[in-house]
Amino acid sequence: MASRRFVQSFRESGRRRNSLVAMPFALIALVTVVDIVTPSDVHLGPFLVAAPALAASFAGPHLTAFVGAVAVLAQSLVAVGHTGVSDLNHTYQIVALILISAFVTFFAHLRERNEQAVTQLRSVAEAAQHVVLRPLPVRSGPLRIASVYLAAEAEAQIGGDLYAAARTSDGTRLIIGDVRGKGLSAIGEAASVLGAFHALSRQESRLPDLVAHLELSVAPEQDFAVHDGGDGDGDEDEDLAESFVTAAVLDIPDAAAELHLVSCGHPPPLLLRAGEAIPLHVRVPAPPLGLAHLVVTEHMTETFAFGVGDTLLLYTDGVIESRNRSGVFYPLRERAASWCGQTPERLLESLCADLVRHAGGRLADDAALVAIERLPAPG
Repeated sequence: MASRRFVQSFRESGRRRNSLVAMPFALIALVTVVDIVTPSDVHLGPFLVAAPALAASFAGPHLTAFVGAVAVLAQSLVAVGHTGVSDLNHTYQIVALILISAFVTFFAHLRERNEQAVTQLRSVAEAAQHVVLRPLPVRSGPLRIASVYLAAEAEAQIGGDLYAAARTSDGTRLIIGDVRGKGLSAIGEAASVLGAFHALSRQESRLPDLVAHLELSVAPEQDFAVHDGGDGDGDEDEDLAESFVTAAVLDIPDAAAELHLVSCGHPPPLLLRAGEAIPLHVRVPAPPLGLAHLVVTEHMTETFAFGVGDTLLLYTDGVIESRNRSGVFYPLRERAASWCGQTPERLLESLCADLVRHAGGRLADDAALVAIERLPAPG
């Protein structure tokens, strides 16, 4: 199915490109024919400069130069058909067309070089995404999992939102989080938390102990930023000092129809069951990771029922804080309940399409969603 969609997309892009290439040649033919049949005192040759200029907007320098050459040839034919190439008016038009074609060809060269640089940056961003934000497994024990990351910027493939999953001796352990801020510092914080989660998930048997160690993965960088007396950028140090990560860390046992949750200032997960979306509010939420040193904190685990057929929806605040043109927040709970009963993949497809429509085609912040369905035990 994926290969078929790729081939179809490739063919459609090829047809669009062919139609674009035909436009400047059609323009040259139209201007040339009209100029030939009009009286000799009417000069339409200046309109031919639009052909190489149009080609430079989408084509490379070679095709742009070819379009410019065809336009010069067409202008020369018009001059021969009217008063001759020696006519000073036609001579000036041909020289001006040659100069403009050379200029837009150089512009096409610069644009093509910039596009190549952007393509390289995107490939680096995709590689960084796969290294930092590893794809979640489709199956983990009795769980079916789907995830999606929606970047606010089209060129960015990763930001401060994070999620991960790991198998333990008795089930599956998951985390979803959101780093305060944007840019490279947010990506660095996300990488630190994810690295600590992957390293400690199988070592720490108790969920509160794991969260305490995740806290340490954020806090040391804060202390360095606050106490460092070097000549670094003060604004960057201030951003690091104020950095924190909201997170929800979960244990889902294979054998028991329940889940265990520690919430560190993160939006409550939604439990989709029987057409309802039930928010899993914890009674004693912990502060976000990186802020526990400001208060006396004891990470408390709370248990919720999670049986066969239930679906758990994890998300970041980029989803629920997305606004439409009227300033209305995205109603995730109501929309998720309306698609209750779908597979995790279809659920996220429906939510993402609806979220993008709600936001008018562009999100103001990165958004991540993870859907987990409990399936019947094998046998």
